[in-house]
Amino acid sequence: MADLSFIANRLELWPIRRLKPFARNPRIHDPEQVMRIAGSMVEFGFIMPMLIDGQGNIIAGHGRLLAAEQLGLNEVPVVIVEHLTATQRQAYIIADNQLTLSSRWDDPLLADLIHELNSKNFDLELLGFPAAQLEEIMAPLDDEDEPGSANEKDGAEDEVPEPPTQPVSRPGDLWLLGEHRLLCGDSADAACVARVMNGEAASLLFTSPPYGQQREYTTGGIGDWDKLMRGVFANLPMTPEGQVLVNLGLIHRDCEWQPYWAGWLEWMRSQGWRRFGLYCWDQGPGLPGDWGGRFSPSFEPCLSG
Repeated sequence: MADLSFIANRLELWPIRRLKPFARNPRIHDPEQVMRIAGSMVEFGFIMPMLIDGQGNIIAGHGRLLAAEQLGLNEVPVVIVEHLTATQRQAYIIADNQLTLSSRWDDPLLADLIHELNSKNFDLELLGFPAAQLEEIMAPLDDEDEPGSANEKDGAEDEVPEPPTQPVSRPGDLWLLGEHRLLCGDSADAACVARVMNGEAASLLFTSPPYGQQREYTTGGIGDWDKLMRGVFANLPMTPEGQVLVNLGLIHRDCEWQPYWAGWLEWMRSQGWRRFGLYCWDQGPGLPGDWGGRFSPSFEPCLSG
């Protein structure tokens, strides 16, 4: 057993060429993991030095050495460990890897921390989790076994389940879907729009905003529709020849449809937009409406600017 009272290992910078990997190292470092380690070094720096003996034989840090070589580093930080016997060095090579595997994550706390990092636009790939595992961590907890859940009720197949305790996506989460980017945020917030666009400008925008003040949202409804629309369209990162298509449904008051978009359209013209076209979204044959069997509108206008 080592006497912890006198161990004082030295931290030095050594050229990579002096380091000697353990030929019988049982730990496998595949190219994807080495790439993740290299990415971590670029983001955080070479924080964890390698462990070597006085002759340069690597005790711990084979993956870090491969990553350093991938990054083209000439020197790496090392801690020289001289108090171990040859048998202890061989044993520690195994123990250093296995001891970390015997711990486990607090899943809800881990998910909270990762969601928080995602809301701050941190590259989650640098955390080292494979994409599938990362998606599983950020997914909601399984509520199926909670008392009163739908699965406990007989014949409840058609019932709408309760929302999960932990939603899959939270404000600030940015999802990368191949070449597509999806942000859980406020489209009237310039910072949110800039983040989801990632420095790019759009040539086409198609949006279906709330239709006036006719909807009761959980936030209390739309108090000022013009203000909402100005907030969104003031922050559009569009190319000079960009086109917007805005789908707006009809609102009727006192049996008369209301041109509630008139003020917003004038504001758009004052911002340099021009009313290029007016299209119709055909919604099929009209059906009897609410006023004495009259046909309800079977289309919605789509404004182009």
